[in-house]
Amino acid sequence: MKYILTLTSAVLLMSACTQKGIAIDTSKPTELATELDSVSYLLGTSYAKGLTTKGGINELDNKSFLTGVQRVLEGKEVEIDEAVAGDFMNAYFDKKEKAKSEESKLAGEAFLAENKAKDGVKVTETGLQYRVISEGSGAIPVDGDKVKVHYTGKLIDGTVFDSSVERGEPAEFLTNQVIPGWTEALKMMAVGSKYELVIPPALAYGDRGTGPIPAGSTLIFEVELLDILPNDVPQEK
Repeated sequence: MKYILTLTSAVLLMSACTQKGIAIDTSKPTELATELDSVSYLLGTSYAKGLTTKGGINELDNKSFLTGVQRVLEGKEVEIDEAVAGDFMNAYFDKKEKAKSEESKLAGEAFLAENKAKDGVKVTETGLQYRVISEGSGAIPVDGDKVKVHYTGKLIDGTVFDSSVERGEPAEFLTNQVIPGWTEALKMMAVGSKYELVIPPALAYGDRGTGPIPAGSTLIFEVELLDILPNDVPQEK
């Protein structure tokens, strides 16, 4: 994960509460009596949401953080050299991302072990787990075919992160332009089939997160193959 922090957000964040002697007590309602109070509050909440959702940060050393803000506000020299700051922060966030990925992998391994014992679940040589919900009788796609599908994707805790069903519009793509677990499954499915897939991280997004999917995640998909479409995209030879 790359460390990106604009000077503007660093300078403005919590500027209304950097005076000495002011304690931050979130157990009481926030007093927003002026326009500056509200702007400062909203800058703080906006930045903190970015830290939690994108950076995985849910705690800060308030004194050090506010000191950094105040030094910039006062035009004083920042005490960590700018030339090394980026590398330091990148290393820190990479370490956090790796730790989060390992945690997700362990949870996924436990889920996969439990799931493969369920009735009807089959496991391929690659580790893909699938269960046939209904078997179609149409053609089976090959590598590079364009397909139309309906799907719902979930994390192992049941959180839906994407769903063409909820959008009310099927997705169309090439079988070789999706994650490996999807490619493998689609080439087993006849048109009209609906499968439940449980895809380990090695066949999904691996150690990198993407959007609402954390790094190292095992993913669950319910996939219905609706059709194989004419493919006007030239295939590499």
